[in-house]
Amino acid sequence: MSSWTAMPQLTEPGNLPPAPYSEAGLMLAGSTLRQTVRVSAGGPQVRLRFSNAFGGAPLPITQVSVALPAGGRAGVSAIQPGSARPVTFSGRPSATVPVGAHYVSDPLDLPVASGSILTVTVHLADGQRSGALTSHPGSRTTSYLAPGNQTEAPDLAGATPVDHWYLLSGIEVRPERATAVLALLGDSLTDGRGSTTNGNDRWPDRLFDRLRGDPRTAGVAVANQGAGGNRVLDDGLGPSALARLDRDVLALSGVRWLIVFEGVNDLGTAEATQTAQKQVADDLTAAYEQIVVRAHARDLLVYGATITPFGGNDPYDDPRGHREAARQAVNEWIRGSGRFDAVIDFDRAVRDPAEPRRLLSAYDEGDHLHFNPAGYQALADAVPAALLHG
Repeated sequence: MSSWTAMPQLTEPGNLPPAPYSEAGLMLAGSTLRQTVRVSAGGPQVRLRFSNAFGGAPLPITQVSVALPAGGRAGVSAIQPGSARPVTFSGRPSATVPVGAHYVSDPLDLPVASGSILTVTVHLADGQRSGALTSHPGSRTTSYLAPGNQTEAPDLAGATPVDHWYLLSGIEVRPERATAVLALLGDSLTDGRGSTTNGNDRWPDRLFDRLRGDPRTAGVAVANQGAGGNRVLDDGLGPSALARLDRDVLALSGVRWLIVFEGVNDLGTAEATQTAQKQVADDLTAAYEQIVVRAHARDLLVYGATITPFGGNDPYDDPRGHREAARQAVNEWIRGSGRFDAVIDFDRAVRDPAEPRRLLSAYDEGDHLHFNPAGYQALADAVPAALLHG
């Protein structure tokens, strides 16, 4: 079942690996890539998932290992000596991921605890012969690039830190207890912009911490499929929610519930006129219905989260308030349409009671749209745990 995920995206030019790991038409040649991730569900075996969804050429992976990071911490380059385990693909140490495809490793006997950090190290001897690379730029976690093959090195010599994840899109575990997965479909608010780098304090992380402290929800795994700039209706930074629903949610193993918390970028990028905002609000509610219908066909329970305030944000907050009116209309539909199996009222949890079109200042990261860690905690606390019982 899915224990950790990161939505695959086409890497923007500014987020490509730095030189010498990025050249014209060649990525990560002769390099070692070391990344840390925090799993949710634990178990006696793990399996890795690599993505070449946006690469322009086959992705040749030379060698992979999984280890425990030094001190059990996220964002460190060192691993615990002797903890590295080789990863295989159909019994072989290497694999080539076709263009547009993903590839899963063989199961690896490596007991991992719920909520623990894993280190995944990848060596690419030949690199990927393309200027396009699959990644998840908004990792809020430090990764490392180093020369040569240092797959099992206790620490990396000559390493360059980068705050992105590349190529790795999921980790699955064989669960040690009865459990199920909560998938999250979202944008930068779910991806964690404003959270602490290497702190794992996005709202999905805080929700997971809260759930595992309750015996009734201790078996719930969380699959965060949020991505900065993502929209429901149209492609932007990554495919739209409608376009990626099958890949990022319905194809995950063990999914039982889905929270949809997305739409602010659709409102914020549509023209700030009454007509345009009425159209995007209507299209959003129709899209939510499509998501619910498609998820229900896979027996998922779907929970709708209201869109949070952005009053004062530049450029989303328009002087005449057309986008705010559309946000209110969409939220009223989420609350009152009855289409979702339940409603999670994030708007009510974080808005300023004295000025409801704005975030409470204690939760505001500073741009009046994104949250600081206290705001992400408030979102996590607003999810009724009873929705995830059973």
